Amino acid sequence: MASEYTPTAMMDRDSRSNRYYRNAVERHWDPSEIDLSRDRKNLLEVAETTDGFDRLALDGMVNGIAKFGAGEDAVTEDLAPLATVLEDIDDQLFLTTQLYEEAKHADFFDRYWREVVWAVEDELGWDRSNPRDEKWFNDPYIELFDRNRQAQYRLLEEDTLENRAGAYCHYHLVVEGILAQTGYYGMQRSFGGEFETLPHLPGLVEGFTSIRSDEGRHVGFGMNQLKKLIAEGVEPALIEDTVNELLPLVQGITEDDRFQPEDGEPAGLEEGVLASYAVEKHTDRMQQITNAAADIPDVDELVQLEGDD
Repeated sequence: MASEYTPTAMMDRDSRSNRYYRNAVERHWDPSEIDLSRDRKNLLEVAETTDGFDRLALDGMVNGIAKFGAGEDAVTEDLAPLATVLEDIDDQLFLTTQLYEEAKHADFFDRYWREVVWAVEDELGWDRSNPRDEKWFNDPYIELFDRNRQAQYRLLEEDTLENRAGAYCHYHLVVEGILAQTGYYGMQRSFGGEFETLPHLPGLVEGFTSIRSDEGRHVGFGMNQLKKLIAEGVEPALIEDTVNELLPLVQGITEDDRFQPEDGEPAGLEEGVLASYAVEKHTDRMQQITNAAADIPDVDELVQLEGDD
């Protein structure tokens, strides 16, 4: 019986996928090396010195961490189908780094809950909370991640250009490019020392900074793949319609106010800041993808975080 093995082509060192891969290698970071001691101290200090601080107040501060932790677990699990169907060696190289990085992100949030949230709860004499408790996840959150999983596994049933576009739209463009980037921005602003009513959590901010740098590559890869799919015949309207259909779910997640106090102004960013940030990112990326004359930012720009202020 003749072998069906066919050697792959050599790498294209100048391709975007290969450059994203090399950038990931050069920007390696280790979640275990981030110092979380000040986060424990500062969060506990706020809990002990704030009148009326209770479980709802703590939940309001950490519910975003629970959402991101579960989300990183989900995207780590759901990337495998795309890695299975891609044929290009440079695309595969990049996807191996993305799988590894998604696992690192999940690792960071798991460590943060154990070493900061649980440590504070122990000091307060409270029962330890569960970061996978269903209370953290509203209906839009569950639906968005269910749809993402369906879009990825559809590739194993029917690997078409349109289904690939749908997979990139769900995963790279919406979950990572709009929801996650907006959420990370909001959490960094909230706990970066800007607001007196919120604790300064430097370890969390450092973790977000490293994660967002990784996500910049992931989003850039997905944008580049979508641009190539349009050149191969996928209608831009398919991408626009898919993203627009998912945006209300993103809005429902970012506007989840179940952990806000019933009376008084919520601490942190003013209402509408995150929504404006998400719209700006969405508008820019859709224009870069669907406009043949527009360029996708180079990898160094994609991972650059300055200018968010």
